[in-house]
Amino acid sequence: MAAPRTDDGAAESERSEHAQRDERDEQDEREHDGAGQRADASGTGPVGERKVTAVRRMRALRAAGCAVLLAVALTAGSIAAGGARDGGSGAAGAGADDGSAVGAPAGAGLRLGVDRLQAHLRDQPKDSGAWAALGLALVERARTDGDPSRYPKAEQALKRSLALAPGNHEALAGQAALAAARHAFGTALTRADQALRQNPYSELALAARIDALVELGRYDEAAQAADTADRRRPGVPVFTRYAYVRELRGDTDTARRVLEQALASATAPADVAYAATQLGDLARSQGEYGTALRHYARALAADDAYPPALEGRARARAASGDRAGAVRDLERLVARAPLPGPLVALGELYEAGGEETAAREQYALVDAWTALARAGGMRADLDTALAAADHGDAAEALRAARAAWERRRTVHTADALAWALHVNGRSEQALPYARRALATGYRNAAFLYHRGMIERAVGRAEDARRHLTAALELDPGFSPLGAREARAALQDLGGDR
Repeated sequence: MAAPRTDDGAAESERSEHAQRDERDEQDEREHDGAGQRADASGTGPVGERKVTAVRRMRALRAAGCAVLLAVALTAGSIAAGGARDGGSGAAGAGADDGSAVGAPAGAGLRLGVDRLQAHLRDQPKDSGAWAALGLALVERARTDGDPSRYPKAEQALKRSLALAPGNHEALAGQAALAAARHAFGTALTRADQALRQNPYSELALAARIDALVELGRYDEAAQAADTADRRRPGVPVFTRYAYVRELRGDTDTARRVLEQALASATAPADVAYAATQLGDLARSQGEYGTALRHYARALAADDAYPPALEGRARARAASGDRAGAVRDLERLVARAPLPGPLVALGELYEAGGEETAAREQYALVDAWTALARAGGMRADLDTALAAADHGDAAEALRAARAAWERRRTVHTADALAWALHVNGRSEQALPYARRALATGYRNAAFLYHRGMIERAVGRAEDARRHLTAALELDPGFSPLGAREARAALQDLGGDR
């Protein structure tokens, strides 16, 4: 693979690559539709079998609790193609770059909403708006309860809406949200643009368009899209995305100010939980753990079961030395929503505490989620790369990282590819990608840690000391394992920490 471009003269080639990746997204969506429908109809074939098996395993986790499913999940590698893992964070604690959370937080209200919509549609099956609302509600429910098997159901609901009312912007925006949740960001951008041609003021489509551009690495366009959305539909969904675009540029002061504005304007409990959690995540990423915990407390006061707030509080507790509190939070969370990020985070806390068997059990559970995600049409390459690089198969990590990089060239995919190359002993090739991951000014301790470790491997001791020190100064508790390894590496390099 060629090294990443860094010159401005590559702009036209980059635009061509964007178009090619968008076309691949569309082709993959068509292929998935056909394969998924055949598998669903027969219940046979590799996709159908993996889906049925994985769904049963993950539902067993929610029904019976982690302890019962652990033995089952230990064999999950035989289900997922290549035995891939799909974790949201590796030892460095780098979360997946999922800015695609279109919509409000989900909880009991969303579950009730799905039930009511389904009951309404039994009586009024030709209500196109209700079908669109059901599709979006299923997307949000899948994202928060860790069950991607809901995505095909959401897809069918949205298609039904469009069959009843061709071109309606609600369903098109819902399809954009669904594509983003599946990490098909080229398709998400196409659907968002289609929705906006029908209704330029669709809040959902405006938000989905920002998400898609961010996750495709088209940051200048994302900034323009955020400005447009702010002019047309200012509000919590737009404010939070506007803030994230600024954070990616290293402008954390503006990001914090905009998020505070979002929280001040929030009235619905779901919006309060969402905005407060975003503020908590920003504070935690800058090492401000006390501030982060206060924001998470406000989020959980609005919605005591909001998964991102529970995960954020757990990570902040771990970073500030409250391992027991962090473990309690994560155990509660994965029992209800067994997503890769919390599973890997819990595994790392167990591993840091010497509980190797318990840690391996958490990492093994990620495989079942991977199979379920892929059967639901989700592209999990980025998450796979991060988890496999630290807790799984290094060769699979590199395959997944390359696949993610080819589809979307973001700071997160650059970091994942750099780290995967490094753990495969190819640190010289990794270094240009590690540099690209930090090129926008994004302040991320895991990225700094990865770059420092890569520089150490290629003999650039001074650079390694600088970046490892910067990681620990920015966010000293960024990962229970990564921070420990960074300190050990600095001691070996003759650093102060």
